[in-house]
Amino acid sequence: MLIAGLALAILAALLHVFIFYLESIAWTSKRARAVFGTTEQQALDTRELAFNQGFYNLFLAILVFVGALIIALSDHRGVGLALVLAGTASMLAAALVLGLSSRSHRGAAVRQGALPLVAVVVLAIAA
Repeated sequence: MLIAGLALAILAALLHVFIFYLESIAWTSKRARAVFGTTEQQALDTRELAFNQGFYNLFLAILVFVGALIIALSDHRGVGLALVLAGTASMLAAALVLGLSSRSHRGAAVRQGALPLVAVVVLAIAA
């Protein structure tokens, strides 16, 4: 169960690295604008906010990666598990905030939060 939970958490982290890329690097590109439903002018106007938001996603992913590495490479399973759960639970919480605060973004919230949700449940069972 632990390996399955870690695999799900790593997939969630990879998704959040992609979100980081879209928000912090490619925000004004056609692809990012299509994903987030923004116009060119909206993307230009919100570039700084998106840049910052992207780094939040990256930092959550880093928590998961570091925690998984600690579990895999050391005897500190509890520390690693705490980091992985902190990262995935924060991803899930952010998805819940998005879904509850914006009806039009509920689909995105489900896509953003599904992997972290399943990872948290599986890791909680494995712990």
